[in-house]
Amino acid sequence: METIMYLIRHGETEWNQIRRIQGHSDIDLNELGLRQAEQVARRFQGESVHAVYSSDLSRARETASRIAQNFDYTVSTLPTLRERCYGQWEGLTYEEIRARFENQDEAACGIETFECMQKRAVTALTELAKAHPNETIVVVSHGGLINSFLHFVTSGEQGTGITRIDNTGITKFRFTDFWNVLQVNDTDHLES
Repeated sequence: METIMYLIRHGETEWNQIRRIQGHSDIDLNELGLRQAEQVARRFQGESVHAVYSSDLSRARETASRIAQNFDYTVSTLPTLRERCYGQWEGLTYEEIRARFENQDEAACGIETFECMQKRAVTALTELAKAHPNETIVVVSHGGLINSFLHFVTSGEQGTGITRIDNTGITKFRFTDFWNVLQVNDTDHLES
């Protein structure tokens, strides 16, 4: 059994552009993000894809829907594919966070632990891979979740704190009884 998974970060939002923490806040794609979604969708034209999944947040759903149109599929949304919850930090810039919460513990601010998000990512993505033996699927999610998964798969050689995942960057995995990374943050579709 082998499953190929294209794990893609959503297109740009206004909050990405001005570096506000989004987390579970439901922010739509901006104009550039919509163009990026169209570009990544064109990248998959002519490919053999069996299903398209997405986080239930609109920025991921909007990106996934462009890809799914290539195949006349409906996007299946899962809250388990959401970004890390950042509690009271959501909507703030890093400078605002440092000023307001300088000495506060993350847990006191309602922030999901990295370990909890990573476990959620590994469980959700492994379940999807097992549900599609010998198929290729597209999953649209968020930079933090993708990086946490990449960190898990590579035992910390890549991922959180190491690897940049750009808006609509494509990271490709193969699942057999274990995960292999085939490609990280492919953005060639954005260069045209």
